Formats: sequence, C-alpha cells, structure tokens
Amino acid sequence: MKKTLLLLSLFLSVAACQHNGTANEQQGNETVQSNESTDFKIPFEKYQLDNGLTVILHQDKSDPIVAIATIVHVGSNREKPGRTGFAHFFEHMAFNDSENVPQGSNRKLIEELGGTRNGGTWTDGTMYYEVVPKDALEKLMWIDSDRLGYMINTVTDGALEREKQVVKNEKRQRVDNQAYGHTQHVILKNLYPEGHPYNWTVIGDLEDLQAATLADVKEFYQRFYGPSNATLVIAGDIEFDETKEMVQKWFGEIKPSEGVKDPEPMPVELKESKKLFHLDNFAKVPEIRLTFTTVEQYHKDSYALDALGEILSRGKRAHLYKVIVDEQKLAPSVAAYNSSNEIAGTFTIRVRANDGVDLDDVKKAIDTALVNFEKEGFSDNDLQRIKARQETSFYNGISSVLSKAFQLGIYNEYAGDPAFVATTIDNIKKVTRDDIMRVYEQYIKDQNFIMTSFVPKEQPKLIVDGSIKANVVEEQIVQGAEEEFDSDAIADYEKTPTKHDRSEPPLGESPKVSIPEISKTVSDNGLEIFSMEHNELPIVSFALRIDGGAWLESDDEYGVASLLAQLMNEGTASKTPEELEDAIGLLGASIRFDADNDSIFVIGTTLARNYQPTMDLLSEMLLSPRFDEKEFDRLKAKQLNSIKQSEASPLSVASRAFYGQVYGQEHRAGIPLIGTSESIESISLDDVKAFYDKALSPKNAAIHVVGQITHEQVKAGIDSLSKEWKGDSIALPEFTEPKTFDSPKVFFVDIPDAKQSVIIAGKAGLKGDDPDFYPFTVAQNRLGAGGSARLFQTLRIEKGYTYGAYSMISKARYTAPFLAYSQVRANVTLESLRIFKDLISNYDETFTQQDLDTTKNLLIKRSTREYETIENLLTMLNEVSKFDLPFNFIEKEQAQLEAMTVEQAKQIYQKYADEQQMIYVIVGDAATQLERVKEFGYGDPIMLDRKGNPL
Repeated sequence: MKKTLLLLSLFLSVAACQHNGTANEQQGNETVQSNESTDFKIPFEKYQLDNGLTVILHQDKSDPIVAIATIVHVGSNREKPGRTGFAHFFEHMAFNDSENVPQGSNRKLIEELGGTRNGGTWTDGTMYYEVVPKDALEKLMWIDSDRLGYMINTVTDGALEREKQVVKNEKRQRVDNQAYGHTQHVILKNLYPEGHPYNWTVIGDLEDLQAATLADVKEFYQRFYGPSNATLVIAGDIEFDETKEMVQKWFGEIKPSEGVKDPEPMPVELKESKKLFHLDNFAKVPEIRLTFTTVEQYHKDSYALDALGEILSRGKRAHLYKVIVDEQKLAPSVAAYNSSNEIAGTFTIRVRANDGVDLDDVKKAIDTALVNFEKEGFSDNDLQRIKARQETSFYNGISSVLSKAFQLGIYNEYAGDPAFVATTIDNIKKVTRDDIMRVYEQYIKDQNFIMTSFVPKEQPKLIVDGSIKANVVEEQIVQGAEEEFDSDAIADYEKTPTKHDRSEPPLGESPKVSIPEISKTVSDNGLEIFSMEHNELPIVSFALRIDGGAWLESDDEYGVASLLAQLMNEGTASKTPEELEDAIGLLGASIRFDADNDSIFVIGTTLARNYQPTMDLLSEMLLSPRFDEKEFDRLKAKQLNSIKQSEASPLSVASRAFYGQVYGQEHRAGIPLIGTSESIESISLDDVKAFYDKALSPKNAAIHVVGQITHEQVKAGIDSLSKEWKGDSIALPEFTEPKTFDSPKVFFVDIPDAKQSVIIAGKAGLKGDDPDFYPFTVAQNRLGAGGSARLFQTLRIEKGYTYGAYSMISKARYTAPFLAYSQVRANVTLESLRIFKDLISNYDETFTQQDLDTTKNLLIKRSTREYETIENLLTMLNEVSKFDLPFNFIEKEQAQLEAMTVEQAKQIYQKYADEQQMIYVIVGDAATQLERVKEFGYGDPIMLDRKGNPL
C-alpha cells in the first residue's frame, strides 16, 4: 500500500508532521510568529533488547487504552526487479498464522477484544498497529511478538494463493478500477531508471506478484524481519516497569538478526522532459501532472520545498490557483506538493481540469503562473499563514495515542531519534523567503520533468501535443482463471522451542471508561451550546450544525444547500475571499461551511489562545456572507465538475443507483446531495441568497466545542453570535417513507472492461431515533461490522474474492437503509451474489449465543477508545444534540446491550433485514457478467445508466 492510500490516512497525518508544525506567541491582539527554538516534546523512554529490537514507551493515562506500533524498516525500495510489490505482499502474509496464536486469531481476536488493527506499506517501510483497551495489552504483545518472531514456519501454499488474490483485488480496487489509477506507475517508470528502488509502485506488478513462491516469502522474512531492523512502540495507559517485563517475556526470546544497512540517498537527474498520455477507461475529465525530481526526507531543502508547494497552490493569491482557477477558469482547483522519501523526492503539480478542457491550455497556464511567481514572489503574510496552519495541523496530528506511537517510531527508524520532532519544527520555522525562491530556482525553474496526460478514453484530442502513449498493462479478467486454494490448510513444522510459555495470556483488569462532563446552555436566541473540556493539547475544535440543509430544497434547486455552504467560505461583507483566507490562516485556524441531507454545518479548529478571534470570524461568515458573484460562478462550475467526476467512480455510481431505487425522486435521499447537472445549471445567485434567508436560524442550531477551554469561555467567545443572530424556528419537511419491495430485484449498471463488480444489497431500514436502532446495530454486527464478521471472513479470508466486505446502517433523521456491500473480482460476481444472499438470509437462523457474547464484549470494550480524541468527542456531542439524547445515553445503550438475548437479536434482525425485501445493485462489465447475473434467480437485471436512470 502506498502512502496515499486511505488505509494509511491516520499514519500520514502523523508522518506529515515530519514537515509540519511551528509555534506562535500571542502578543496583544496579534498572532506573532515565533522564531525561538521549540521546547515541544513527546515524553518517552527508549531502550534496546539483547536481540537488537528497539523499544520505545510513552505513557498517556488520559484514556484506558494502549496502542502498539511496529515499524519494520523495509518497504518497496528493498525489493528486486521481478519481485516488485513484495514488501506489501509480505505485510498481508504476516497477518495470517503464527506458531502460538490459533489459526485465524491474528485477524479476528483484536477486533473481538474491542480493538482495531491494521498495517501499511510504503516505499520505505512497513508498519503494523493495534489499539486495544488496556486489559488486552499482554494479549496484544503475545500476538505481535508471534508475528515478528514465530510466523514464518506456518506459511502454507493455500495462504500464499489466497493473499495473492486479496492483493490483486486491492490493486483492482485502488488502481485498475479507478480513474487516474495508473498515473503513479507511469510516472515512476519514466522518472527513475530501471533498477532504481523507486522505479515501481508499492503494490507492484501483477506478474511479479503471481510469480511469488513460498521460498520467496521465507527469504524476505529472513533478510528483513529480524528484531534489529524494527522499532516497537507502546503508548497509552501503561506502567513502565510492568510493560518492560512483558516486552522481555514476549519479545526477548525472538532470535537475534543481523543488522540491515539503511539505504543511501539515490537522487536522480532527468536528462530530458518526457510527455506521456493514457486513455483512461474510467476518467470523465482530463488530468495533467508535472513531476520534478527533488531531495530525500530530512534534507535541509525539503522543508522549503514543502512550503513552496503551498505557496504556489494553496490560497486565493497562490499563482497556480490565480491563473488556472480564477482567471482562465480551466479547473476547479490545483495542487502542488513536495514528497520527500528516504532516498529521493519529487515535486508535483497536478490539475484535474474541467470537462472538455484541452490540457495544452492547462500546460500554458501553468507556465504563465510560474513566470508570474518568478516576477512577483509572495508576501510575508503568505509564509506566516502557512506556518500558523502547520502548528495547528501538527497538534491535530498527535491527538491520539496511536498517532504519538507512529510519530515516535517513524522518527526513530528514519531520523535516528524519536525526539527529532523538535528538530523538525525548528527546521520548518527557519524557512525563509530566500529559501523558498532558491529551491524553486534549483529544482523547478527550467528543470526537466515527467508530464502525464490522463484523459477520458473517448477524448484523445485533450492530450498535450507531442505526448507519447504510456506503457499501461491492463489486466484481463478471465472466467475461472484463478487457482483454487485451501485456506484452512495447516503447515507441518516443528514448533520453535522457547523458555517462556507462549500460550495465550489472560486479560488484565477491565478498564473503566471515563467520559468528560458535558455542559449545555441555551442562549436567548435559541442557539444550543454544548461543550466538553479536553486539556491534553492547546487546541479547540468546534462544530456548528443548523438543521435543515438539503431537506429544505425545492424540486428545482437540488444542490443549492451545498452551493450555499461553499459560498459562505468565500468572503464576508467586509472581507474579500482573499482577506478572509488571510484572517483565518494567520490564526492557525480552519473554518469550513458544508452541507448534508439534513443540515448546513461549520467545522473548525484553532489554537486555544486564538479561540475568541476565530469565533468572531465564524460569526462574521455566518451573519454577513459576501455572496461574491465571481466565486459563485466558480463554485457552480466546480460542482458540475464534481458531478461529472462522480460518474467515474464505480462505487459512487452504485451508491447513486441504490439510493435512487430505494428512495425514488420523491425523497431527498434519492437525489445526490450535490444535485444533478440539470439542477445546478438552473440555480442562480439569487436562488442561493433566497435559500440563505429561509434555511438558517439559531432556533434550529447547536454549536459544539471541545478542547482546552471552559464552558464559560465557550459562551463568552460566541456572545456576539448569540446576540446578533436572529430568526424564527424553521419547520423541517416530512418525507414519504422509502419504497418497500415485495420481492428481490436486481439492477445492473454497465462499466465496460471493469476489473471488479461493485455489489450493494439492501433495503430501507429505520430512523436514528427509533428505539430499535441501537438494538438492530447490535443484532447485525456479526454479519458485516468489521474484519471479524461473516461477510469479510467469507468473501476475503475464505474465498479471496475481494479486499473487503461489510454491512452497515447510518444514524439519520430519516429512514436510513440497511445495506451490505463489496467490490469483488469481476469473474466471481455471480458467486459473490450467492454468498451475499446466503449470509444475509440465513444470518438469524445461524446466530448463536457465542455470536452475541462476542458482540457484547467487543462493543463494551470498544467504548474505551471511542472517546479518546477531540474529534471523537465532537461526534458524540453532535449525536447528543441531533437526536436529543440524555447525557448518559452511553450507559443506557450498554444496559440494553447487556440485557439483550439471542432471541431478541434474531427477532429484531428479522424485522429490519428481510432479504426477500432487498434490492441488489451491481456495477460492472455487462459484456462478461450480465448473462451470468441472470442465473442469480431474481429475474433479468434491470439496466440503469450511470446516473441511476432506467435504460
């Protein structure tokens, strides 16, 4: 898995801190940049076991949870040509069996203990991580140490073949079946010479993956998975002496390994620029990327290059934005960013253009913007704004014990010091205007680059002139081509002798969940004010929700709520969009209006010391929007672009078709939140103003604030908002209940040559305030709520058909759907449909007391980590206000949970999850799968277009 994958988003928020963070000082009413050295640190203790394993401990007793992160210093840059993708593949293999942990427990047990676990691979390393209630700490050490030291003998041919299928499905889902998915492959193959460790993607080439053997797996393990090549970080509610004893017991007997030398920097220099193109089967709008070579991580220039990316593309004054988006209206947004990895780096300029735009025009606009940058430079305010934002971003990036564990482990393995965070912050603060202009001159201006044009398959005229066809190998999905495998096979081996008993340890003392006190007041204008103190970090986050949103739209203005919310970010009556951006940025704050089906909301974060001026800006944005016509036109074009791009995503297409069939045109949930191209085209600025007048009232609103702040300070900060915001209560419309189906129906959307089929099965469920809602979520848990549930275990672990399969129901004011979904290999679409049908229809009959006991345990234990971060607490406060819940609703739900019987679980599942009332939506390749789907037994599929309309 590459760094950019969603799986690693939490890791990346921390890894990004390698180049993010600064410190400000408050002087009078101004926010002033500090140039003094930082004294910030994450306290830790570091030591090394006799076998070479580095151990880092961090104590954080704010919540009764523990995180373990194991960083192994081996990524795709250690692979050999012909065996690409192997580091990532081995990460998958490592989650299978080990000598002393029962088969399948590595994947299931942690979740059933109330924890979460995963792993990730990037160019330079692999990580494994878990978060559990603190009573499961020793069990976690037992599992993790067995994976690191005692797994290789248990690997079987069946497990090997299964994980090959799983990784192929991951590649199809993330690369082959996605618009622009092959871009990184094309860039790397042309940017780095053959044999360079960055010449291939992290996920590798399919032919290399298919060629992997057991001998390859064992060789890779022996070479790279020794304790001397890893860092173990344990963070959370721990006692150091007790934890050290556990570490010695479980990890101390792992066989020592030879050290693996860290790779040296291998920067490259392009001898010429290259222009390449690909006709993309999924893309609906054209995209251009320019990639330049830069420097490795922690190089002194990497910090200035990071700042350069933001200076060029982030904000109204950024030259790329100004020329491409504002003046020439070629695209809805632009991006420029530096990516410095262990041995080399790149700088990228990316523009995903508007529908039908010739990429030659975009390239000329990029050139114009860069010339303007050379002539005009940037202001001191721009640099100060970036650094202020980075400080807030840094604190947000270490808000959980897991993110702190990542921070310490990454810095130890790649910078050689867990405390390198202070050095990084100082390096960021030292970046000057001269540094930024110097790195631009050195690495960007007049330098060679790789340019890619990825355009819709049917629009080759949009390619940059002179481009040559990129070498993209499209996988051919052949019916029945995959090898059969025995996923239950057990290897024949002699167990490794150990001094200590490696049987499963017992749980510790059950942790007690402590939730901060909720404070609530109601202001004179009807605004509800909720707050919770959370004093770990010097930040405050807030969320203002105004009930109504898209519910209040009329039939001819679908999408106006979304347009209004976006437009409210673009200036106030007394501030231009540019001035507002500066005012927010200089506070190190973020304030963002958005909309959903039943509300318009504002979310934001600021440094605690800047709470008052941040709230002043929020009030100004809410009460005095600018309604800038130029910005309205831009946002309207952007929304049309988003609608067009949504047709490129098979999952988005499937979701639109499913909701359209369940809710129809009479219910707002049946129409995409952002509207349709027809509705957006018809909306005027006057329509947006009229919607503002009718959709925003304090009597329909609640604000939630969490952080280093008291309730009295919260109220004082929004005093002007409480006094100046006026309005009557707004009645929310009632919608007709969604459709019910007397018998199952199948719908099919054709995406030619799709490598996977998206499957959604479901029906109308129940409202979030229904007394049955929480019991139903409990009852359906073992069907698809996580990796240990039946859908995932059957479709991925047993069959190897998919990368993941789940079931869910959202908590909403309207009757939300209960649905199950997956993205499966195209040639097993029918087989997967039959598995969905079987698991859903027979779930109640096969639900056992053990299933209920497992569900109770994992949900009760999971509550220890659900209220750890400011974001968690904001979500909880929003739920309390939205559904008018008592402050002790968690205790009440747990009482319901503990009292539930097997018969009650079965009855409530039968009531809301009758498979014979469900519809099935399939999005895939009709040429190869439509005839097979007809064999499913529910009649001929009803064909829909990509907008969900019947053909």
